[in-house]
Parts: sequence; C-alpha cells; structure tokens
Amino acid sequence: MFVLLVFIVFILLYIYLEGTKNFKYWETKGIKYCKPLPFFGNSCGKYFRQISPTDLLTNIYKTYKDEKCVGIFESNYPALVIRDPELIKLVLSTDFMHFYPKGMNMFEREPLMNNLFSADGDLWKLLRQKFTAAFTTGKMKAMYPILLKQVDRLERIICDASKKNVELDVRDLMARYTIDIITNCGFGVDSNSLNDESSVFRKLGKRIFNIKYRDSFVYMFKFIATNTFKNFNFFAPEIEDSTTEIFEYILEQRNNMPNRQDFMDILLQMRDKNTLSGDSLTKRNKDGEPEKCEIILNKTLLIAQAFILFAAGYETAAAAISFTLNQLAYNQEIQRKCQDEVDKVLKKHGELTYEAVIEMKYLEMVFKEGMRMYPPIGFLIRQCARKYTFSDINLTIDKGIAIFIPLQALQNDETYFEQPEKFIPERFHPDNAEKLNKFSYLPFGAGPRLCIGMRFGILESVAGLAKIFQKYSVMPSTNSRLDLVTDPTIALVQNIKGGIPLKFVRRRMI
Repeated sequence: MFVLLVFIVFILLYIYLEGTKNFKYWETKGIKYCKPLPFFGNSCGKYFRQISPTDLLTNIYKTYKDEKCVGIFESNYPALVIRDPELIKLVLSTDFMHFYPKGMNMFEREPLMNNLFSADGDLWKLLRQKFTAAFTTGKMKAMYPILLKQVDRLERIICDASKKNVELDVRDLMARYTIDIITNCGFGVDSNSLNDESSVFRKLGKRIFNIKYRDSFVYMFKFIATNTFKNFNFFAPEIEDSTTEIFEYILEQRNNMPNRQDFMDILLQMRDKNTLSGDSLTKRNKDGEPEKCEIILNKTLLIAQAFILFAAGYETAAAAISFTLNQLAYNQEIQRKCQDEVDKVLKKHGELTYEAVIEMKYLEMVFKEGMRMYPPIGFLIRQCARKYTFSDINLTIDKGIAIFIPLQALQNDETYFEQPEKFIPERFHPDNAEKLNKFSYLPFGAGPRLCIGMRFGILESVAGLAKIFQKYSVMPSTNSRLDLVTDPTIALVQNIKGGIPLKFVRRRMI
C-alpha cells in the first residue's frame, strides 16, 4: 500500500513538473510576466470559453501599462505580448525573416490549416505570390458588376425591413451579404445566403466560427499534451467534410465553365500545372542566392485555399461593416456627412460605379475608424523563427516563442489615439497621416504578411455602406447598445453577444 502511494505521488509530481517546467522562462529573462497556472498557463479562461482571446490580451495590455512587452504562457509554452509600436515594427516588417511564421499549424498535418493565412515558409511564399494576382485593380474592376448585384440584394432586404419598421441584426445580415459576394466573385457560385439563411455556405460559415466545447478542448490539449494529441485537428470533422464536399462540387462544375479570371480559375490553373515553384523563403545556396523550391499540389491543398478565401473573406468584412454601422447609428452627424458625400458623388457619376465607390473618401475614413475601434481580428500572432534579440530592451528570445500583438488594445490606447472612445473618422484624413503611428493601427496587419484581400475588403464594405446611405439612415433600435460585448465562444474574428440589432429608416429626400 505504501509503495502504491509513493508511486501515485511520484506520478502526480511528475505531471505537475511537466506542466510547469517552463514557468521560469520570463523570470530568468528579467521580463515582467503574468503568473501562470499549472497546465493552463494564462489561458484557462480562454480554454473554457469564459473570455475571448482578444479580451484576454486587452486585459494584459492594460494591466502592464509601463511595459513594452509582457511575458505570458500558452499552457506550458512561453509567449510574448508586445505593446510597443517600435517593437511591433521589428516583428512585422524590419526583421520579418526572424518572424515570418504564424506557427498556427503545429505539425503541418491538418489539411485545412495548410492555407495562405496559416501556412508558413515556402508554402506560404509560393501561395502568396500566386494569389496576389487575384486582387489586382483590373480583377477588382472585372468583379465589381457581380459585387454590385449583391449590393442591390442587400438594399432590397433593408427596404423590406424599413417598410415593416422592424430591426435587423446587422452582424448576421452583413455575414450573409459578404458570403454572397465571396461565393459569387470568388467561385462563380450564387450561394443566395441573403435570401436563404439555410444556405449550405451560411451553415458552414457559422460552424467555422462557432467554437464548440469540442474545439476548445482540442485546442487546449494540443498545448497541454502536444505529442499525445498531435493527430487531433483544430477543425472538427464536420467542417472538413462540409468544406471538402462543397468545394469538390464547385471544382467539378467549373471545369465546363468559361474562364472568369477569378479565384477559382487560379485554383484550376494550379491544379492543371500540378506544382508551385519559385525561390525559397529560407534556404540559400552557397553564393547567398535563394534555392529553387517546388510544392506538389493536390486536391486537398487546393480545397484549403478555397476554404480560407471563403472563411476569412466573408467574416472579417461582415464584422467590420456591422461594427461601423453600430457606431454610425449613435453618431448621426457623422452619418449625415456620409449621406452628403454619397449624394454628391452619385450626382456626379449617376450610379454606384466602381469609380464612384473609390471616390467616396469620407466613407472610407468612416470605415477605417470603425475598424480602429473594433478590429474584426483583435490580435495578430507570429512565431520566432530563430533566436532573436530585441536590442532596445536587451531581450533575447528563443526559436518557437509565440508573439502576440493586441490590436484591440493598441488601437484604443490614448497614447496613440486622442479620445479613443470617440468615433472620429477625421483621424484618417490624408492631412493627418503624419500624426498616425503606422504600427499602432493594424486591422489588416503589416509587412509581407499584410492581408492580401485588403483592397477588396474595403471595396465591398464601402460599396455596401454607400448603397445603404443612398436611401436610408441607420438608427438604434429597442435592443441596440453602443458598448458591444464580445462573445467569448468565438476564437478569431470577433463576434457580439446578442448580435448587433439596428433599425433602418427611409431618408426624406429633398
């Protein structure tokens, strides 16, 4: 009995030590850090869906006001939260080659994670080069008429709600709007999510971003017991199965369709070529020149790219538009300025053309201010590729250390934005550009991993807002609230508890 007791104590002690073995990391570096819990580190609330990752990082940012960076622990793994724009510049841009990975696909085994957003190294570089061609000015102009059809659909739904004097959850409405844009412009498929909430694309979109307990526990155990759970996928089987089924069907349908020069055509060209080749990101010849590298393509890799265009393309824009509308509902004077600009530009162009949308600079400023106050993705993540020293603070970190950049906190810090709680679009007027610290405003990221779809996201958002303000005003409804509460069950793109209910009222045109 005594031997058994000793054995149990030994096992428990071993487990405890394994779960705390790295907890002295930041102390030995002389860096202030958040005190961790065994096994969970500083992520217990996140794992059990009590706080969103964005809110967790915001709290850390506010707690350590005098620090340029703060040490934390993702389970037993040390990570660094960076608060200072100059350090952020080093990570995202100046010393990019030390921080090019995101480190999100821990073992590169998960099919859907091998996409442009989460891939690292040569795979990321070659995919980035290939897909840049999908977002040129020429391609966006060509897609604009398709986009405009979805804008008209959106207006009809708002018209119907206005006549019935009922509120709309604009967070959900804008998700359906941007899904229709992505599926039509990117894949040549009409998902009809605006008119059919049971659309397979809408169902898939909801499941991707609705983090269930299964998803939270898999994420937690992959950090607590990495090797044991290395074959578990972050994305649930139903997400992989639905994504594969939908996009295999689209690929087959597009075989017999004319060349549309859209995202799906790029995937088809990649499939036919069977490989991606180019200069390596990390490997060099003896003469210092990049080695040539080649990636073998298969259907699984192509589906992963379709998946990320759909998921990231619709949800981030939907969040940004709805957050902006909520602010405009409570800032009627700014909204009237938007309407005045829309009236003036449409009088000049006659209709909502591509050129008209590009000319609506105040509306774009309004949209950027909305993203400042509530960025769709509230943080950025990078991973140290090799040992690196932040010379300004005399800190050396090791390969594999995760870097978190808390955008939500940074973009609402009075150090960088005067009266950050106020909605002031003029912050983004060209005359004020010099006052803006580039690395304190990062809703699309920065550096070589800047969001590839940034311009398209702004285009579809400003076009939607312009169409609304051409005929309607947005107002608070009975269930509206200015101060939004983040849903802790959402992992990446921010969502709101209870949605964002607002009311649309027909304008009195003079």
